[in-house]
Amino acid sequence: MPLPVVLLHGARTSGTMWRAQLEALERAGRQAVAPDLPGHGRRVQETFTVDGALEAVGEAVDRVGGRAVVVGLSLGGYLAAAWAARHPEGTAALLLSGCSTDPDTVLTGAWLQAARVIGHLPDRGAALNQTLVERALPPEGAADAAAGGFALDVMVDLLDAMRALDPRADLQRFTGPVWFANGQWDHFRLHERRFLAARPGARRVVVRGATHLTSLVRPVAFTRVLLELLEEVDPPAVRAAGRQPAGRLAVSPGR
Repeated sequence: MPLPVVLLHGARTSGTMWRAQLEALERAGRQAVAPDLPGHGRRVQETFTVDGALEAVGEAVDRVGGRAVVVGLSLGGYLAAAWAARHPEGTAALLLSGCSTDPDTVLTGAWLQAARVIGHLPDRGAALNQTLVERALPPEGAADAAAGGFALDVMVDLLDAMRALDPRADLQRFTGPVWFANGQWDHFRLHERRFLAARPGARRVVVRGATHLTSLVRPVAFTRVLLELLEEVDPPAVRAAGRQPAGRLAVSPGR
């Protein structure tokens, strides 16, 4: 059977942001799920914690058979790396996007302070969020991001919790294939070289014209990268033989 895929969304969005990729994977004959993380989507009433989020990732992987290619954007990318480091046997490969900046920096502190201020606005930042969505995303991407609702109250808990993660150490611990698919204009590429150095052999793909929310801004290009990764780690010949590739399959170096 083809390897399944678990897709992890970014902050304030939900699993609906992956609708274009879910449709493409279904056409390709791949089982895929896009869970809502705590504090988001159907779980918006829950408090976000790293432990709770990693538990949600594990539940999604179990749902598709216990081993999957894990894809994550921004928040989802950091969590994908953390989960893979702790559960390498359940992770066939990683595709990470928009998560090549250390999560505990002076900038994170500034975002945390801004989130506290926005949370005290009468609309809790709904108008600001809508403006950013309309300016940053094409109509289809904006519709997919909005379909599951926006988590307006999650950012303080989320930013505070995520500072405890060490994604570069997580990447060093995971020995399977790792691909980075970053938008050309993504502001979360600040430490990209350090992330690539932490995972020798990782492949970097720059999606031209894309910003931070690469899969929503350039869905076709992002999906092509994902399908290329899947064909590399799980080619038809391997599937036909009834076996799956080892977790240490080599990938082309970062460039």
